[in-house]
Amino acid sequence: MESSHILSRRSCLGVLSGAAAVIAGIDLAGPAAATGRGAPRWISGVDLGMLMEVEEKGGRFSTSASSSTDAVRILADAGANLVRLRLWVDPYTTSGEAYGGGTNDLPRTIALAKRVRAQGMSILLDFHLSDWWADPGTQTKPKAWRSLTGTALQEQVRSYTRGVIQQMKDSDVLPAMVQMGNEISSGVLWDDGKVGHGKDDFSGLASLLKAGFAGVDDALSGETIEKVLHLDMGGDNSLYRWWFDGVIGQGVDFNVIGLSYYPFWHRSMGELKDNLNDLAIRYKKDVLIVETAYGWTLEDGDGITDSFYTKEEAAGGYPASVAGQTAYLRDLRDLIAGVPGGHGRGYIWWEPAWLPVGDAYWGSEAGARDNNDTGVRGNPWDNQTLFDFQGRALETQKVLAEPVPDNLLRNGDFEDDGYTTSPSGWGTWSPGSAHDRASFVSDPAVRGTYKLTHWKDSAYVVSTYQVLTGLAPGSYRVQAWVLSSGGQDRAYMYAKRHGGAEQQAALPTSSSIWKLVTLDVIVSSGTLEIGFYSDAPGGCWVNVDDVRVSAR
Repeated sequence: MESSHILSRRSCLGVLSGAAAVIAGIDLAGPAAATGRGAPRWISGVDLGMLMEVEEKGGRFSTSASSSTDAVRILADAGANLVRLRLWVDPYTTSGEAYGGGTNDLPRTIALAKRVRAQGMSILLDFHLSDWWADPGTQTKPKAWRSLTGTALQEQVRSYTRGVIQQMKDSDVLPAMVQMGNEISSGVLWDDGKVGHGKDDFSGLASLLKAGFAGVDDALSGETIEKVLHLDMGGDNSLYRWWFDGVIGQGVDFNVIGLSYYPFWHRSMGELKDNLNDLAIRYKKDVLIVETAYGWTLEDGDGITDSFYTKEEAAGGYPASVAGQTAYLRDLRDLIAGVPGGHGRGYIWWEPAWLPVGDAYWGSEAGARDNNDTGVRGNPWDNQTLFDFQGRALETQKVLAEPVPDNLLRNGDFEDDGYTTSPSGWGTWSPGSAHDRASFVSDPAVRGTYKLTHWKDSAYVVSTYQVLTGLAPGSYRVQAWVLSSGGQDRAYMYAKRHGGAEQQAALPTSSSIWKLVTLDVIVSSGTLEIGFYSDAPGGCWVNVDDVRVSAR
């Protein structure tokens, strides 16, 4: 997580130029990429790799209206339209003991895929290219492939992916999307396809990725499958630029950039937003959050170990409650939907059904032993699911079916007029002519080309506002993305004239990372005025973009 920088009044001028340099590299223009057949345009997805093992260990699922219902159906009924399934090559010891963690071999994957398709959902197949878990710290060759290298390994990868897709096709569960490797910022099939750790040569990795995707294509006869490349650290733009420059430079052809994003591990939401926007425009690719989750409680369902405790709650920025989890998913959804050019494809919640039942752990004793994994076995995810410990569906699931709410503001992205001191839909107030031109539209922006700026080289007071009328009584959410030099006497977003007391949210100091500011307002008067107020010495500045007002 970025550290908070408290700026003195004297530092405001220098920070303005620094912030401009940071965001100037983002060129927000470009057409949307074509969508492959079978994949939803907007994905509200779930990852269910552990489901069958949870069921085998006694896990049962329910809603408020029924009991002992299929989790796949519950999630489909809630609005999920795609399921991500991981695939391991040979998750068994040489004596046939299962590795656990779902033991996601091809027969089990096909069995679950049939259940997914029966509920009308699409499939994203996650080729781990390993016998067990693969991630940035572990990309181990399957047992049967460890003697292979170079061309022989490439041929094996192509043959393997061709065979998998052919079997899924024959079983009438052809995936709509495939990803080659899982969180592959450090490559695949070490050491042949390793990158990073001082290795900037992408040729070996590219050859293996091309071979894997070629095998997928070999099994097709007119069908279309979208190809995904998936990294971790969704908020790290430098990592993504380095990696995708590398594979694209080697001629790897793909459709979608997949990202893991957990706000307590992978930097701030603002950094994620910057990265998504930059990737979409730089590479003209769709972007998809293929892994995310957040805690709904700080309790531990199995009493062994969890990945989400008070430290993660503090870093994530949302309370560890069902309401906090719901708010996180809504904010993430809206952020993705705002990616320029329509390139935001949606999100996939990782392991929403991993209940704390029996020994449905991340691995069996045999799996841990065979893979030299000394970690404490348990379920580290039971408080980040979309079901409670007893398998009852959480209210968070309702977000799966929610469309991105309409923005009731006019010109909330400040794109209508170009450079101006009078943006369409917005009014400006200041106490006198000395403050003129302290509010204006400038570039570049977090979304589109333009943003609102408060700045003057001498002291100023200014407010930029918009009044909405004819609103139905009810709850409304006001949100904006902001950058701020800090150093102002006062700088805040406000909501007033709604039938209650004025509400204010201070604009946080952040000179290079866009921050989301939110107010929840009850409107009883039919009217709502929202605005941004700055009382600042000369040189201090605020940038505002992607302002939204939506009914809740």
